[in-house]
Amino acid sequence: MPLYEHVFISRQDLSNAQAEGLVEHFSTVLSDNGGKVVESEYWGVKTMAYKINKNRKGHYAFLKTDAPSAAVQEMERLMGLHDDVMRVLTIRVDEHAEGPSVQMQKRDERGERRERRPRD
Repeated sequence: MPLYEHVFISRQDLSNAQAEGLVEHFSTVLSDNGGKVVESEYWGVKTMAYKINKNRKGHYAFLKTDAPSAAVQEMERLMGLHDDVMRVLTIRVDEHAEGPSVQMQKRDERGERRERRPRD
């Protein structure tokens, strides 16, 4: 089955338990349609670059899935209808990266930034 990665943003006025409950709900939708969630991460409340539906912050969640396209389409359809979900991004990947995502890594584990060029 194809591999996917999903990131979705839910409203900031939800509690952490409610936001994590959304992850469980959409994981159940995938498993009911023949897919499975390989890994899920709750990234917490983060400030967005611009307002979405009058919200400046949102609960971010990340899912790595192994599911048929019909299951992914059904999950995205239900996310679009859900009042608490503001944005969804789904991408198809060739393979899942091992370990935690970049958002969950500590700053010193991410590696060094490259040197800046000196200005003339």
